[in-house]
Amino acid sequence: MEPKILSGKECAASVNAETQAMAEKYIEKYGIAPALAVILIGDDPASCVYVNSKAQKCVELGLRSEKFLLDKDATMEEVLALIDKLNNDPTIHGILVQSPPPPQIDEEKVIAAIDPAKDVDCFHALNVGKMLIGKTDGFFPCTPYGVLKILEYYNIDPAGKHVVVIGRSNIVGKPLMALMVQKAKGANATVTCVHSGTRDLASYTRQADILIAAIGKSEFVKADMVKEGAVVIDVGINRIPDATKKSGSRLTGDVAYAEVAPKTSAITPVPGGVGPMTIAMLMRNTVRAALMAAGEKL
Repeated sequence: MEPKILSGKECAASVNAETQAMAEKYIEKYGIAPALAVILIGDDPASCVYVNSKAQKCVELGLRSEKFLLDKDATMEEVLALIDKLNNDPTIHGILVQSPPPPQIDEEKVIAAIDPAKDVDCFHALNVGKMLIGKTDGFFPCTPYGVLKILEYYNIDPAGKHVVVIGRSNIVGKPLMALMVQKAKGANATVTCVHSGTRDLASYTRQADILIAAIGKSEFVKADMVKEGAVVIDVGINRIPDATKKSGSRLTGDVAYAEVAPKTSAITPVPGGVGPMTIAMLMRNTVRAALMAAGEKL
C-alpha cells in the first residue's frame, strides 16, 4: 500500500495564508498589528531557537513580536511582574512563557498568572476547561489544534472512527482526547488513550482507525502495533545519535516510519509533519486573541 503523506508544511502554508489575511484586515481596521509577547528565562539553546522561530513567523505573517529575555536567575517576582505588565498592555494580545523555565520558577503559577484572554498556548485552567466542555470562545492548544487541522486539510473525518492516542501529557495527549470526543465537526470520534500504565498497549493501538503517537519515545510504534490501512499521526520529535550524519544525530518521530508507513493509508512524516502546524496554530490563536479583544465575534 502506498500511503498518502500528510504534509504539515503544506497544511501550515494554507493556515498561514488565512492567518496573514486575517491580520491584514485587523491592521486595516484597527491600525495596529496583532502582537505576541514571548518571555524567555535563561539562554537554553533549544529554547532560543524556538523563540526566534516564533518571532520570525510573526514577522512573515504581519504580526508584531515582542521578546522579553530574563536572566536564568530571574525570580518568580520578576516573572510575575512582567506578566502583570503585559496583561495590562492593550497592544499585546498573546503571551507565552517558553517552557521549560529554570527550576526556581513555578510553571503552574506562571501559567495561572497569564490573562486567559491572552493565553494563546491554552495552558490556563479556564481555557482548558472551556475546551473540555466544548466551548469555542477560548483557545485550543497549538499542537492538538494542528493535528485537527491536518486531518481537516486532507479530508480525513474522525467522526465515528476509533481514535487511539498514545500519551497523556497536558500539552498533547489529554487535550487531543478532549477535542476528538467533542460533538462537533472534525471530531465526534470514539477515543481511547493508552500510556505507560496500559497493559498490552499494542492490543489497543491495533484497533485504531486513526492512531496518534505522542509519547516522546523514538520510534516506539512498530508495524505490528498498527492496523492495516490506519491513519497515523506522529506528534513526536526526538533527536538520537547517528554517526552517519555530519551533525552526529538525526530527528525521529515516535513512529518507526520506514516499517509502519507501508501499512497505513496516510501518515505524517518527521520532520515536516505536525511540527510546522504548532507554530501555525500559535499564530492563528494570536490573531484570534486580537480580534476577541476588539469585541469581534468569531
